[in-house]
Amino acid sequence: MALLHKNIIAGLFLFLFFSCKEGNDNQETQTLSFGSVSVSDVTSESAKLSAAPNFSVTEVKETGFCWSRTSQNPAREKDDYKIITNEYSVFATEINNLEADMKYYASAYAVTDKGTEYSAVAQFTTLKRELTDGEKLLAAYKAPDYPDDYSPIAPWEQRNQWNLANVHDPTVEKSGDYFYMYQTDASYGNVHLGRGHFPYRRSKDLVYWEFMGMAMPETPAWVKDTLNSMRTRLGLAEIQNPVYGHWAPVVRKVGDKYRMYYCVIIDNYIETGKPNTAENFDNSWTEHAFIGLMETADLASNQWTDKGMVVCSATDRGKDWYRPNLNNWDGYFKWNAIDPTYIVNNQGEHHLIYGSWHSGIVALKLNAETGKPDQLGESWDAASLPDYGKRIYTRSGASRWQASEAPEIIYNEKTGYYYLFLAYDELSVAYNTRVCRSQNIEGPYLDYFGNSVSADGNNEVKPIVTHPYKFNSHSGWVGISHCCIFRDGDNWFYASQARLPANTNGNAFSNAIMMGHVRKIRWTDDGWPVVMPERYGAVPDVPVNESEIAGAYEIIVLKYAYRQQQTSTALTLNANKNATGALTGTWSYNADDKMITIGNQKFCVEREVDWEAAPRRHTIVFTGINAQGESVWGKKVD
Repeated sequence: MALLHKNIIAGLFLFLFFSCKEGNDNQETQTLSFGSVSVSDVTSESAKLSAAPNFSVTEVKETGFCWSRTSQNPAREKDDYKIITNEYSVFATEINNLEADMKYYASAYAVTDKGTEYSAVAQFTTLKRELTDGEKLLAAYKAPDYPDDYSPIAPWEQRNQWNLANVHDPTVEKSGDYFYMYQTDASYGNVHLGRGHFPYRRSKDLVYWEFMGMAMPETPAWVKDTLNSMRTRLGLAEIQNPVYGHWAPVVRKVGDKYRMYYCVIIDNYIETGKPNTAENFDNSWTEHAFIGLMETADLASNQWTDKGMVVCSATDRGKDWYRPNLNNWDGYFKWNAIDPTYIVNNQGEHHLIYGSWHSGIVALKLNAETGKPDQLGESWDAASLPDYGKRIYTRSGASRWQASEAPEIIYNEKTGYYYLFLAYDELSVAYNTRVCRSQNIEGPYLDYFGNSVSADGNNEVKPIVTHPYKFNSHSGWVGISHCCIFRDGDNWFYASQARLPANTNGNAFSNAIMMGHVRKIRWTDDGWPVVMPERYGAVPDVPVNESEIAGAYEIIVLKYAYRQQQTSTALTLNANKNATGALTGTWSYNADDKMITIGNQKFCVEREVDWEAAPRRHTIVFTGINAQGESVWGKKVD
């Protein structure tokens, strides 16, 4: 037989003779024959089949073709087939959705009262398919290869290899061609100590980052001066050598300048001024935290002008800073001045949103010109507490130690909402991210179910945006929160640190390994943000076709489980549009919206990196929110 490609007619004429017995007294023999089976116009995904049968029987019920890539004797009962006609004349068809550069077997068939009769089998090979421009981009794509476990390159001398190693509490702002990321003072092994404060790095693509150094050479003198001035007014001895912590900056462009709001905590006891150790405990709480302000006209210059204090921790308890023991968490300060974020609302009003663990999150109106509040009374005078902000969120009105912190706030003009992201629980393992929203900067903020989370009560905010998790073939991640949200045009991104679990690769200290995670954000039909299951890898933005969706997936449901990783289960999206495994029902894909529906759930689809694969490669991921307000993550693995 001859193999025919496009526009070439097969030169093979195959005859197959069958006989049928008619049930009459004469037992007359009648003939069924296929005069020829031809293959023509072969492409990378289709071929034309034709046959010229010669029928003298009257009991033929159906004619057609069947074909297979794996079976050398294709049959209607088990392989692909197409019904053509029940007329006894020449019939032909075009078969489609074939795989490129593959051998196929095809035959004609006829169904009679006696069964199904087949012609001899013709072979043909589909053409190699020319890649589209998008497929060429994907074929050329190289996934990031820097390690998640960066302990071998952790020393300061190897910082040029860090990329996103040693990231904690990031903030990202774009200037010119670069994204700049600033962060809390933190590093594996504390290799940054003595080199300044607020490490920063830059990137053009959000994947490969260049470590640049420190944004602040030393702690500003105003911090100690302001602290001791307060202590003098309270009748307390000055602290000559305060123990500082430098935490959680936020950088925003305001007019033609960039503002950095930064935190400096004082880790000394109020009563005696001694450093915060169990041996020094003096039955008092630790001192104020301060939020300061620096400005620059050019992030690339790293030349900042310090503008001094913006706000500090405030209390409604006057001079009653007594703490009975180290197991008491009732909190002296009502508002804790760390973890700032900054936003200008639709009315042009400037707000600093801040707060951590104590009594909730507060919004403080600022003077647009100075970047500071117009008035601040004494921080221990209950009557001055409104000067320090208005509470817009609390996890529990009954407790001053409520395990929620790190507010980040954005406005999405397409949905008309302000979104308040929050970190929940302790930061080493349990850290997880929640989000609520409001049409007003000062609330009320509502969760996924429409419940207010601004008033006192037990407010367990949902949706859950991130949570400790583990895909197969990797240790997974914990401590995933304290996020920043930023955008580049219409593209939104989530960035935070994530930690490796303890004892990863036999390292007892691996939980101190903090890798920066940048993830793309999509928005659900009802206006909630969801983040991708995999980190951003700048995979070419080639449209995802429906033919790519079918396959095997890992699914993770981000159910809340304190200090536990959620693990994956299997899902199969079958070519017949049925889903089996972790999700069930039928599935469909809308390429225009990049949305897949599985059963009654809708998910946002993206191309991303499979960071757990070896070697890493691009794949398809999806994410959405279930009826319980939990994010559902999916990653294609086959």
